[in-house]
Amino acid sequence: MLAWLPCMLTASRASATGTEPTADIQADPSPCLAASGAADDDKIIEVCSAFLDNEKAEKSDRIKALTARASAYDHKQMIDRAIADYDTVLGLDPSLADAYNARGELWRRKGDRPKAIMDFGAALKLNRNHPAAKANYKSLSLELERLGALMAVAGKPSFDCRKARRAVEKAICANPELADLDREINASSVRAVREARSAPEARARQREQDDFIARRNREFGKSGYDLRKAMRARLERLNGAEGH
Repeated sequence: MLAWLPCMLTASRASATGTEPTADIQADPSPCLAASGAADDDKIIEVCSAFLDNEKAEKSDRIKALTARASAYDHKQMIDRAIADYDTVLGLDPSLADAYNARGELWRRKGDRPKAIMDFGAALKLNRNHPAAKANYKSLSLELERLGALMAVAGKPSFDCRKARRAVEKAICANPELADLDREINASSVRAVREARSAPEARARQREQDDFIARRNREFGKSGYDLRKAMRARLERLNGAEGH
């Protein structure tokens, strides 16, 4: 609270000298800006909120305070409040590409991809070379394409069920969960072979997949063999191999 003393002292001096204070004395944004520079989220929220409550805060200073508080809310995982502050910022000045991009990132974290892609697009309309907005728009577009592709193949295995002859293949086709697992295993195996560091390593990875399929075909239906468990274990092994 001591940070606000300069403003209070200014008013006191004006009264003491017998001069009338000007009617349009503006609120002092410096405590809010200082708190922002110190990266103290709780202090930013406290001091900037007090500044924003002052009706005499200038528009440009209000935007800075709202942006600082939104960032603090973001750090504290108070996403809805951060979005609300960016809403106000953009209501005051809809030409701020940074604000659109920041709000888009928050919408994305909330899982609202349509609103996120709209904000990233709005940022790029204002500044087509905005680096963060360009990266966000591209990555989210690819994510949306991937999700659309996944929806198109959901419940379908890597092979044509119309040509399924083996009992294990028919069982996979009849179970959407197993079908998804089969498709993911096949995709991960292909990627592991493609990304192998050498030809011998690629052949070894392909042999592992061939051995898994052979054992799956051989063991399915026998006592003690759990197809779902075996498929999950294979997928986990493949994903681990890709990450090393």
